Amino acid sequence: MVTAVLAFGIAGAASAYTRLQGNIKSADVTSLLGDRPTQAPANPDDPNAGKAVNILLIGSDVRSGENGTIGGVVTGMRSDTTILLHISADRSRIEAVSIPRDSLVKIPKCDRSDGTSSKAQTGMFNSAFSIGSESGKVSDAAACTMKTVEQTTGVFIDHYVVIDFAGFITMINALGGVPICVPNDMDSPDAGLHVSAGFQTLDGPTALAYARARKGAGLGDGSDTGRIIRQQKLLAATVTAVRSKNLLTDIPELVRFLNAATSSITADPGLASIPNMSGVAFSVKDTRDIHFMTIPFAAAPSDPNRVVWTKAADAIWANIAQDVPMLSTETATATAGDTAGATTAPAATTAPGTSPLSTPKPGATTSAPTPAATTQTDGTITPDDAAPAACS
Repeated sequence: MVTAVLAFGIAGAASAYTRLQGNIKSADVTSLLGDRPTQAPANPDDPNAGKAVNILLIGSDVRSGENGTIGGVVTGMRSDTTILLHISADRSRIEAVSIPRDSLVKIPKCDRSDGTSSKAQTGMFNSAFSIGSESGKVSDAAACTMKTVEQTTGVFIDHYVVIDFAGFITMINALGGVPICVPNDMDSPDAGLHVSAGFQTLDGPTALAYARARKGAGLGDGSDTGRIIRQQKLLAATVTAVRSKNLLTDIPELVRFLNAATSSITADPGLASIPNMSGVAFSVKDTRDIHFMTIPFAAAPSDPNRVVWTKAADAIWANIAQDVPMLSTETATATAGDTAGATTAPAATTAPGTSPLSTPKPGATTSAPTPAATTQTDGTITPDDAAPAACS
């Protein structure tokens, strides 16, 4: 109980510890991951202290139960969104890399907890989640996705978190909605999205539709890669909303939010521990900016509706694996088997306060285009981006 008090930062939250810990669905998938990238030794007193932390965030579109009511009943599980979140060892940087679900990648042989396994194959990135889920377990789906990421990037994944539709809605509603700048009118009957341009506060269902919508008026080309920018902006706005509510000092609000958040996720045991989860959050409470990018990609030669990662991606993964800024031009040698011959990352950064949806401020530079008509999104999100004055 003392650990819980320290984790929450205030004694009043300790009474909620047992209930919150019991909310989280936890599954250790280490035995399903096979050979893995090297990892720095952990501090036995605090597994995350003094080391970089890589968390794989997975949004699942599983359609059973309440999720079927929200998204329509569809059999099986797929990953709708995947983001690799990197927290530097010195806690000075938070970097988030979106992985397009339509990326063509090598999916390794995936073992499942029921004793079955899949064959190694090449396919869409989000197929890894579906392949692992054939056992019916979300944790097996996460394991296959983790294994695919590790073996194609050389980045060791410390933790995973899976959140479904219903959980996402509950969490956003627990915040009282998410204030965000909507750049233009958007209308998607398929996704149930109808929002006007300007500064809006999105409730749970609307925020989910905002993140998922692909086709409709004001939504661009209808591709998965096109909506990634909105997902990044929404994630940043959610972080800003959490920070603005002063949850660490408003205990009733803290418990209400944590109850919603922990009820909506499946995670590995290391992150599912309330003290560990709170410890990671506390360690970055003073890290103001979040740096987002989409891994550089180009249209797949074999299928214009699919994408492949470009050479610029190799350097980014190598930087993350070695805990240097992801857009650093002083890229170390790539560590993944598939990243040999890595090129340097785009020699550019964006100014603080620049979002993936905004124009760089004076003095900032934009990323140099990479070969083969590569599409890339990178930017820095700060709390100022969610302010009404930033919406113009």
